[in-house]
Amino acid sequence: MDASESVRIDKWLWAVRLYKSRSLAAAACNAGHVKIGGNAVKPSRDVRANEEIAVFAGQIHRTVKVLALLDQRVGAKRVSQFLEDLTPQEEFARAREEARLRSPAGFGRPTKKQRRQLERFL
Repeated sequence: MDASESVRIDKWLWAVRLYKSRSLAAAACNAGHVKIGGNAVKPSRDVRANEEIAVFAGQIHRTVKVLALLDQRVGAKRVSQFLEDLTPQEEFARAREEARLRSPAGFGRPTKKQRRQLERFL
């Protein structure tokens, strides 16, 4: 863990597992998907403790508060020590509903039972 007072935002976003790679975190910053105080930030911007970060990741607008800094990736169980998730539950429910609507049931390869029913019908 880093004992310094600041860490690059792209490095921190990757370390707390909001993005799968540091290059994806940097690309999100360059695209304007990462905001601090309502302003889009560059990947080189330093993040400090107690800042609130708005992130658009995986079809979800997440809001997190920085509790501690780190520059190395940590396990998923330890992430809660470094950030506080302020994202409303409605946002997760909306994302689940959108995913459900995008991939309706019944499409794709038929099951064995469906195939037999289709053969009987024809």
